[in-house]
Amino acid sequence: PEDEQVDVIASLDTERADDVLEEMGPDDAADLIAELDSELAETILEQMEPEEARDVRTLLSYDAATAGGLMNPEPVILNADATVADALAAVRRQEITPAMAALAFICRPPMDTPTGRYLGAVHIQRLLREPPSVLAAGLIDSDITPLTPQSNIAQVSRYFATYDLVCAPVVDAERRLLGAVTVDDVLDHILPNDWRGVQLDRLDAEVTD
Repeated sequence: PEDEQVDVIASLDTERADDVLEEMGPDDAADLIAELDSELAETILEQMEPEEARDVRTLLSYDAATAGGLMNPEPVILNADATVADALAAVRRQEITPAMAALAFICRPPMDTPTGRYLGAVHIQRLLREPPSVLAAGLIDSDITPLTPQSNIAQVSRYFATYDLVCAPVVDAERRLLGAVTVDDVLDHILPNDWRGVQLDRLDAEVTD
C-alpha cells in the first residue's frame, strides 16, 4: 500500500532510498516521491542518476490525474526503418511489462522521450503475424489517436474503453511522443487506495474457507 511505501522510504537513509526508487519504473517512483516530504523528495532526486531524476521530475510537473502524470516515459520506441524482427526484440526485453509490450511506437529521431515526430503505433499481435523483414512502420494502426498530457483521468478511462487497448501513446502539441499510459496505471488511480489490502484479505478468507 502507498502509505506503507512512504513509511519505508522515509525510514531509509537517502542513499538506500535512492537505490530503491531507481529500481522502480519512473511513473511509480514519481507517484511515491510526490507523497514524501518536499525536502526529503528533493534530496533523493538530487542523488538519483541524472537521467532517472529527469524522467521523474518531468512526471511530477503534470497533475497526477492526467495522462502526463500517469504515463511511463520509457515505452517501446522504434525508428521508422525498424523491421518486425527489431520490434519483437524490443518488446521481449525483460524490463518491459506485458501491458507496455502491447504496442510499439514508431518515431523520428531522437528516440528518447520527448522523441522526434511521432508516426504511429503497431500492435504486437500484428507484428507476430508478419515476416521478420517487413518494416514495422508499414503496420501502423492509423485508428489510434494519441492522448495529450493534459487529458484527465475521465478522458483517459473513456479512451481505453473506446479503443479496447491496454496501452496508449501520449503526444505533445509538436507531435513528439512523451510516454505511454497503460491500463493498470489507470486502474491504480481510480480504484480505492486500499484495494490491494482488501483483495488480499478476500483471498486469505477464501483459502481459510
